[in-house]
Amino acid sequence: MVVFSPWAFGTTQAWSIWTMNFAGYCLGMLLLTKLSIRQRTAYRPPRWTAAETGRQSEHRTVLTFCLGLLTLALLGFCLASALNARATFRNDTLSFEYHDCWMWLPHSLDSGGTWFAFWTYLGLACSFWSIRDWLQGKSNSEERAQWQKTGAALNHSPPAGFLPERLRRLLWLLALNGALLSIEAIVQRMEKSPKLLFLVLPRIHQTAETQFGAYAYRANAAQYFNLLWPMCVGFWWTISRNTGRQSPGRQALLLCTAVMAAAPLVSSSRAGAAVTLGMLGVSALSVAGYFLGGRFQLGRCGACNVRRGSRRRAPGVGGLAKDTTAWLCFFVVVVPLVGLGLGWKALGPRLERVRGDFAARKALWEAARPMTRDYPVFGTGPGTFETVSQLYARPAELFWPRQLHNDWLEMRITFGWVGSVLIVLALVAIGLRCFAPGAGLLGLLIGLALAGCLAHARLDFPFQVYSILFLFVLECAVLFCSKSRHCPASAQKG
Repeated sequence: MVVFSPWAFGTTQAWSIWTMNFAGYCLGMLLLTKLSIRQRTAYRPPRWTAAETGRQSEHRTVLTFCLGLLTLALLGFCLASALNARATFRNDTLSFEYHDCWMWLPHSLDSGGTWFAFWTYLGLACSFWSIRDWLQGKSNSEERAQWQKTGAALNHSPPAGFLPERLRRLLWLLALNGALLSIEAIVQRMEKSPKLLFLVLPRIHQTAETQFGAYAYRANAAQYFNLLWPMCVGFWWTISRNTGRQSPGRQALLLCTAVMAAAPLVSSSRAGAAVTLGMLGVSALSVAGYFLGGRFQLGRCGACNVRRGSRRRAPGVGGLAKDTTAWLCFFVVVVPLVGLGLGWKALGPRLERVRGDFAARKALWEAARPMTRDYPVFGTGPGTFETVSQLYARPAELFWPRQLHNDWLEMRITFGWVGSVLIVLALVAIGLRCFAPGAGLLGLLIGLALAGCLAHARLDFPFQVYSILFLFVLECAVLFCSKSRHCPASAQKG
């Protein structure tokens, strides 16, 4: 699913969306099977969360319980809207067929669109909870090391930092796949090819400057890469801190991340470039702050009983600090230079038209706002904007696209106050996990990537593209399983 979703032209067509949905349902069935076996046999698989302290465990349990309830509530909201539909849009006659419904319950103005949204969100929910359960478990090698009585295996730290092996494998897959995708997109832009992946000419955006790589809309490509590369920076910092210069592939990981971070600048997406430059500055400050904080933290480590406020350096810390600083400066300096150097020719003229283009989108939003007043509580129904919005279009005066280019306003229109509050509460629970005990810099940078995507949603539609939404959900699952704050003693014990 990680590899397929971006390469399947962003997963924007029905066939690719249903492929991802089916894969999500399979993950959900496997999770239910595992839970059933554990319940009947009283089997408790070895999990990394078992080693958490009381405060960490309590914080994670509360947030997970709240997010689980919100997941069920959102799926129930979508299901009730589809079952209690007020109308169905008929494509053959381009008209609405109205039904009787209970107005005091969530209801949809297009049952077909809401059913499609429900099945999509169900697949994403199955993916989230299945990935979370899988990431919390230990791999075969880690499980053998746990039960082995000799000290050799127990004292052997993981080769890529103090992150669980399954999480490391997933992060490496995301980094390598994202790097290959960004390289292909940059080469395609340099060749000025109007075909996606050099294969397919899309129905819209049939010029090289309006598309990027596998995405028919350049902004969607920028949103995907901006959602991915900050997490890879956190992964690089984690393995650099814990294994130092002996970590294999550490420089290659940062180079892959640099290519992904440069891709939004090359894509000529204005909002994508702004989000990239902003996150570059915040990421650099976060890495520098965490690196210094890790050397001069106050207090004592419970596992090794070493005072962290001491200014005595461990052997090799000075060299590691210089090496990490050099690579970080390389990343922060080279990414804007390369990205803007390759993409400024297309990006520069677009920046001069920012005011006019923003005025056009603002007019589009103002034309859609009456929908929020007509359906304030339950909205028009999830997945109904494309069909219902035509009733509010101004004839011969305004172009009305399939998306509103403002996911926050579109959420308010389709979900109403009730559904919007549920979504916002779920985002709050995810945001709190960024600052939870044990989240570390990896969790903080994942939160930065999610915040950047949410900011981009104010001016565009990242959450209407399945591959971006799946990556968002995947990073939320990683965030709920990230454990990167370890001292050497606790790492050996874990």
